[in-house]
Amino acid sequence: MSNQNKKSNGFGCANIPISLILIILGGGWWWFSQKSNQEFITRLLPKNQIVAIPILDSSSSPSKSNSNSNSNNANSNSNSTLIKAPIVPKVSSLPKSSSYTNQKKDSLPQKSLPLIKAPIVPKVSNNSQRSNFNPNNPNLHARINKGITASNKNTPEQKLLTQTPWEKKTIRGIYLSRYHITNNTNEATIRKRVRYYRSQGFNTIIHGVWGNGCTMYNSKVMQQKVGLKSCPNKFQDKWLNWLIDEAHKQGMQVHAYFEKGIKIDQDSPIFHLALTSNWIVPGIDKTYPAVDHYVLNVEIPEIANFFKEISVEFVKKYPQIDAVQWDDYLGYHAELPGQIDRTAKLTKFVREMIAATKQANPKVSFDICHHNPYWAKRYFAADWSKWNIDRAFIQVYNDANFKAELKYVRNSAGIAISDQQFNRLSELVNNPDVKSILVFPVANKPEEAASKLKSLTQVKNQGTNFPRISQRFQ
Repeated sequence: MSNQNKKSNGFGCANIPISLILIILGGGWWWFSQKSNQEFITRLLPKNQIVAIPILDSSSSPSKSNSNSNSNNANSNSNSTLIKAPIVPKVSSLPKSSSYTNQKKDSLPQKSLPLIKAPIVPKVSNNSQRSNFNPNNPNLHARINKGITASNKNTPEQKLLTQTPWEKKTIRGIYLSRYHITNNTNEATIRKRVRYYRSQGFNTIIHGVWGNGCTMYNSKVMQQKVGLKSCPNKFQDKWLNWLIDEAHKQGMQVHAYFEKGIKIDQDSPIFHLALTSNWIVPGIDKTYPAVDHYVLNVEIPEIANFFKEISVEFVKKYPQIDAVQWDDYLGYHAELPGQIDRTAKLTKFVREMIAATKQANPKVSFDICHHNPYWAKRYFAADWSKWNIDRAFIQVYNDANFKAELKYVRNSAGIAISDQQFNRLSELVNNPDVKSILVFPVANKPEEAASKLKSLTQVKNQGTNFPRISQRFQ
């Protein structure tokens, strides 16, 4: 029988070499395993068919899916990055250990979903996050139960909320006479005294610099006009500089007090000179029955100029002074002989003195501590509403008319009382119409008056007891 060649029948797998089949299957597997090709196929198929094809269902091979996902995320373009939206399984409770937050994300059980695109969120550095933080923002509120604020410094609004009624007064002043620091004092004592008054709740020291026709400090004007450099005292000019400097360091003000104004008594070092020079208005001023006073006549140009020059000299000698203040002795008593109306001429004199003072030192405030406007004009020819003053404080030393005086206090810068009227203190402190309170100690014991006032104005029910301080400064 002769040999015959067999013909192939069709395209059966038996006729294809096994090596070629393996190459085709391996190449196909590799092509389908690429994420970019999977994304292309997933766009062509419905979602319900993706899971039916194992290679397109990333959950069928979690380890490869995770590694491929990390690789593709690293190679994403600059405009977007591929991220997975994990499905977190329900858990009854989260672990309380702080190490929970430090676990790697891939350690949590999860089921991967198809990759989605998400915009890149630019990183914000810590410095740029803090640059907009303002610790003094008035809208910053306390967020800790104990009431500690997130800022170390209180804002003005926060300070206002924590202030006592006494601390809300604009000026809380105490008067020191012109002889109070003339007993062989020193810088340390003066500065200590200022800090003491600050600790007692005062923000203003009213210090005497003039009285009974002479200056407390050394004055060239006094030397030229009356032959005396000052009142008889041991005061040194630098003492007031130390007091002003320390007060400003403590956030306080100093007001220079021109006590007794244009009046003198027989103990004045210039009394006999004034009497023989006809500088005195005829008659005796009986405003205060205990002492006979004599009024220097400012209608005399020489006397008017003397006072103007004294005022100018002072604000130049102490340029850092915050205010000068004249009292109710800047006026003529109505019962002086002659029944002469000196109102207009007194107004002219005071306005000229204020103008000269302001020209010499524009920063200084020119104030008065006087009777209410009706009483001042009616009985002392002092129509101070026309004087161009900066502030007026109403003297209310007469307790009999106290209630009636408050209507004038309401329309002024504040009230002046003595330390013998502390029974009225609560009424004044809690009255918002009383803007400022000045205290004038009658017995010339300002430290004791300050301590007593603090004990009366401290806020109760805070669990804090403030001791009465009776320390005296020598």
